[in-house]
Amino acid sequence: MEQNGKARNEVLMAGIGGMGVLMSGQVLLESAFRCYENVSYVSSYGFARRGGLCECTVIISDEKIASPLLDQAQVVMLLDSSQFPSFEPRVRPGGVIIVDTAGLTADRRREDYKLYALPCLEIATSMGSILGKNLIMLGAYIAITGAVSPELIEDELRKRYEDKEKVLTQNVNAFRRGVELGKSSG
Repeated sequence: MEQNGKARNEVLMAGIGGMGVLMSGQVLLESAFRCYENVSYVSSYGFARRGGLCECTVIISDEKIASPLLDQAQVVMLLDSSQFPSFEPRVRPGGVIIVDTAGLTADRRREDYKLYALPCLEIATSMGSILGKNLIMLGAYIAITGAVSPELIEDELRKRYEDKEKVLTQNVNAFRRGVELGKSSG
């Protein structure tokens, strides 16, 4: 997304600890270092790292980043749909919410943003591991926003999991499936 002719992308990722929220944010951050002048990552989680609420904010920009904290972001990505009512106010007017359809029961209260409700858990399950849901969602985010190229994300995944061939293959396949999902949902 562009602001004032300069590239700037902001995403607030949220979910439950253990879902891969923070890992997805870190992969995006590391990938963005290769194509943006300024990057910022802030994470927050409760006392229980697994099973507690967690979130991270990633800002990538060609301009200086005045603050790493945002009241509202261009994009809100929810790995846990039960958090939809709490995070709907956190998307800017004209922004995007990407949410998993699994368990999504809340109604929209606003119509001034684009909603992508995607079957990420269902797809991850069909691929053999629910652990890939975060990368499916990251792939959809990349396809929807174009924040960084898919190749940069895949390069970062290769760096992180180069010694774990099976995990690397699963992660890259999940990410690619998310890119396809994001392209087809537009």
